Amino acid sequence: MALALTALHGIIFVAILTSFACLNYPGLAIGDAGVTVHVEREYVVLDNGIVQLTLSKPGGSITGVKYHGVDNVMEAMEKEDRRGYWDLVWNPSDRDSGMFQKVYGTEFDVVQQDANQVEVSFRTKWEPSHLGKLVPLNIDKRFVMLRGSSGFYTYAIYEHLQGWPDFNLGETRVAFKLRKDKFQYMAIADKRQRIMPMPDDRSDGRSETLGYPEAVRLTDPINAALRGEVDDKYQHSSENKDSLVHGWISSDPSVGFWLITPSNEFKAGGPLKQDLTSHVGPTTLAMFVSSHYSGVDTVPKFRNGEYWKKVFGPVFIYLNSASEKSAPKLLWEDAKKQMQVEVEKWPYEFPGSEDFHKSEQRGSVSGRLLVQDKYISKEYINENSAFVGLASPGEAGSWQRESKGYQFWVRADVNGNFFVKNVRTGVYNLYAWVPGFIGDYKSSINITVTSGNHINLGILVYNPPRDGPTLWEIGIPDRSAAEFFVPDPDPKYINRLYVNHSDRFRQYGLWDRYADLYPDGDLIYTIGVSDYRKDWFYAQVTRKDGQGSEQATTWQIRFRLDSVHPNGTYKLRVALAAAHLSELQVRFNNPRVQPADFTTKLIGRDNSIARQGIHGLYWLFSIDVDSSWLLEGDNVIFLTQTRCQSPFRGVMYDYIRMEAPAGTVASTDAVAE
Repeated sequence: MALALTALHGIIFVAILTSFACLNYPGLAIGDAGVTVHVEREYVVLDNGIVQLTLSKPGGSITGVKYHGVDNVMEAMEKEDRRGYWDLVWNPSDRDSGMFQKVYGTEFDVVQQDANQVEVSFRTKWEPSHLGKLVPLNIDKRFVMLRGSSGFYTYAIYEHLQGWPDFNLGETRVAFKLRKDKFQYMAIADKRQRIMPMPDDRSDGRSETLGYPEAVRLTDPINAALRGEVDDKYQHSSENKDSLVHGWISSDPSVGFWLITPSNEFKAGGPLKQDLTSHVGPTTLAMFVSSHYSGVDTVPKFRNGEYWKKVFGPVFIYLNSASEKSAPKLLWEDAKKQMQVEVEKWPYEFPGSEDFHKSEQRGSVSGRLLVQDKYISKEYINENSAFVGLASPGEAGSWQRESKGYQFWVRADVNGNFFVKNVRTGVYNLYAWVPGFIGDYKSSINITVTSGNHINLGILVYNPPRDGPTLWEIGIPDRSAAEFFVPDPDPKYINRLYVNHSDRFRQYGLWDRYADLYPDGDLIYTIGVSDYRKDWFYAQVTRKDGQGSEQATTWQIRFRLDSVHPNGTYKLRVALAAAHLSELQVRFNNPRVQPADFTTKLIGRDNSIARQGIHGLYWLFSIDVDSSWLLEGDNVIFLTQTRCQSPFRGVMYDYIRMEAPAGTVASTDAVAE
């Protein structure tokens, strides 16, 4: 048996058969002829002897990818411009409805060509004659192939010139549609991978549509083992910070197709923004901008003819193979290793566009973030690893809604130290949030990063919102509802991937389980008696009445006060992990008082309940509670979600805390049931 060749971290190794005989790491081939580009009348072909990439000309659609004896891993049954492509959804500022548009080039150039790399460009320029028909952007989408690389890169530069029409960019992405006869095993994470349904299984004759078009129940799938399961592309979403590699595996031949995103600096919404990954098609997506799990808040809106330019990518399309059939674990583990290689190489040195900043053009920022909460400790607190990032200047927490600029995020160490490297030149605020504490930190001054410089901010102190000692609390302040009670799904609507899974919230139809569990009345939670892990439903949703209409729900929090401070103001902190077209009204000891003691008014469009997201955008409300609203002895807080036009309207709680007035000593007991 011949020795296998592998390339790890850019170094050529000859792999010993006893360890890696079954896996082909394509890497750098010894004696290869380098990269070539063949420009034909209607096609451009990039070839490095490992992968051959065919692109339409001048449109720039991916019509073919040849690898490891497979003439085309893309779905040849699709039209050529529906196999691999950049696209977007946009609308003029005076319209609500979005328009889908594929990004077709009208001009083609070879940007760079030598034996080590080829970069090609497909450009389209906006003209006044395109008004109302095409998005008002100049777009330069590029493809790069490197010598010895088992794959190719793609990135694009979007530009809106000053004075051009206003518009909203609702979504932009790269989509890859693979051969359905080959790629049937999908991998998103270590514990999120499986044999998937065929796209034909979603047709009317083989499935039934559920509460929205993306979700179907498989009634007659080609693979009988999947009968009765739910397929929904949103079940496979991931947060940006966790979506570094995903893709598909063919069992015969054993080939993997992977989308690797080495940096999230160009994605909208920061590290916690959720988005689609791979799903039945077989489809793999590189999502850059979308309203998923956030609504219009993360949609870039261009007004008053403002100038804007942004580089999306590069992302790496990686292919690997194994000599034995059906080796998903081997291919997945290798894809993760390659992902780490790409992360360590970021920012790439090869892109030919001057708009992509190389490492020497970037700067860095460091410091130490400590937490000070005198009601927890007299000392600074630093044991929790904060999320620390640089994003466009704005208000505290604005990073989660920011979408036009770049963001750079790291996790601080257990001592609060952070180092943000490879930051593009520009003006930023430093933002942070700390698991275990509510609210958001923002630097008091803007930070200007220039090429090659390092800024040490020294010790920074975050004082999370706090007025007085804690009387009681529900949940964990971590911007997720995952710690609350997530029910088992209705057996009719199960996805076996998420049975006994840490992401059990990804099952379809969990919102309907609320009425099953509370048939005669709404949730009542008693401080000191109830357990939020078992007694606090993961989402406050609507319930159907006897005629099938949705009704508002009112939850109760019962607690006991030994005494009430007559001249003090109490504080109720309500942190929401998600909200969709909802209005949360809060009342103290009188469920019918009008107006409510507090209302959020109409908030949220993240649709996280329907999309099995467990969180969307974070909301924090600090409610002043007049002492006259409280009673010595038994008290009840009524939480009413009043908007009930659909079963997907509702809120997910992150954390609730009741604080005594400043300077007092907390004293509370449970209400007897």
